[in-house]
Amino acid sequence: MHLPHGLHLAYCTNIHRGETWPETLEALEKYTLAVKAEVCPQGPYAIGLRLGAVAANALLDARTRLDFQRWMDRKGCYVFTINGFPYGQFHGTRVKEQVFQPDWSTVDRVDYTQALFTILSDILPPGVAGSVSTVPGSHKELIRDAKHEQDLTANLKSMAGWIARLSDRTGIDLHLGIEPEPLGYIENTAETIRFFETIGQGEDIRRCLGVNYDTCHLAVEFEDGAPGLNLLEERGIRLSKLHLSSALRVPCVPPMLKRLKEFQEDTYFHQTIARRPDGSLQRFRDLPDALAHAAAHGVPEDEEWRVHFHVPLHADVEEPFGDTRDHLLCALDWLAARPSRCSHLEMETYTWEVLPRDLRTGSVTDQLVREYAWTLDALKTRGLA
Repeated sequence: MHLPHGLHLAYCTNIHRGETWPETLEALEKYTLAVKAEVCPQGPYAIGLRLGAVAANALLDARTRLDFQRWMDRKGCYVFTINGFPYGQFHGTRVKEQVFQPDWSTVDRVDYTQALFTILSDILPPGVAGSVSTVPGSHKELIRDAKHEQDLTANLKSMAGWIARLSDRTGIDLHLGIEPEPLGYIENTAETIRFFETIGQGEDIRRCLGVNYDTCHLAVEFEDGAPGLNLLEERGIRLSKLHLSSALRVPCVPPMLKRLKEFQEDTYFHQTIARRPDGSLQRFRDLPDALAHAAAHGVPEDEEWRVHFHVPLHADVEEPFGDTRDHLLCALDWLAARPSRCSHLEMETYTWEVLPRDLRTGSVTDQLVREYAWTLDALKTRGLA
């Protein structure tokens, strides 16, 4: 939806199943329009579109794209951003490490991202910028050698040039946001800055390659919102999009570790980072690895864990569990002081199907409506809505 200061807010449709274009459109009809009826009945209503490779290939057909544009016009909707992180199936199967593949060393990732920008540039409303979010290069475990790193860096640099040419040709401000994620090739602010120092800061990079700042991911890294965002701003790195999301915060007392087992599931990675009493961090590939380590070695009771498990923005998790909404709100405070720095806001809580029952709020539509209410209240408090 349109907000003051030229901001746009949507929820990411990666919460819904759908890999083919007919399946994706069916989810928009069933769920997205139901949410719109509750939060923005008169429109224009923004869609944070997730397109996997199969659906994207279908939308490369000009007729199919025109039909979608007409559908949006009839329904009072528009798209300003596309989630281009998950290339393949994202629900109902083991996603985990597969979500990083194909990575940026591959032609498949390049072709897929170009397809998303081709689609986006054709369906954007006049005067609205377009963003696509993408994987953080790769996953650290998938990096084979120095050539692998060189290839993914070269492809991202080349992609920025390709987007710049498309932007010049269409007159649209288009930009790609690399999304740091725990244990990704780029996982935190320091690694983001190092990557941009490596790739260089030419004009195409400054305009068309930036960061999709996911507040869940950076909170799991035990970062605070404002300092990291200030560093990105100081280095001239574009803030492409803000993902408004919240992680699970866990004090390490034995009852909580037992309760935490309910968050184990076989679909998504739930990278876990422990902060030791001395302030040092220990990273675990997935939640089961962290729990196994705790069972074998024990943990100090004043240790804290952050778990990459997206929890609903409006939900209060059972005490003494906590969440990282403080990081999200800090990021919004930062944006309120400089709203021109990022115009794309997207709520992203894709974990509906794997949430413990006590964190589900009615139907998925109910959850999304309540997330909008929480988010809009936070934005209004800061003069951003």
